[in-house]
Amino acid sequence: MLTEEKVSHLSHVILTAMKNVSGVRLKRSDELVLKEIKKVLADELAQEQHIDRTVRTKLASYSRGLVEGSAEWDVLYRKTFEEETRKQVKR
Repeated sequence: MLTEEKVSHLSHVILTAMKNVSGVRLKRSDELVLKEIKKVLADELAQEQHIDRTVRTKLASYSRGLVEGSAEWDVLYRKTFEEETRKQVKR
């Protein structure tokens, strides 16, 4: 989870990058753009946390008794996370 400080820092970095792209002109104030960037970051982080919980629940339900941190668990976690992410994008 990102702290408010980190989200704020990332938002400012993104705003600065947007301003440095030639041909890009912001139609809103920096404050409004920062607010929207923070909202998008928060939404994405919440969605990622939801997917993480879903994946962990699925892996915990396996009868094999996977050990978190093992190579097998890591591979299955990544694969299942990618599948869940694709499902979310389709919605």
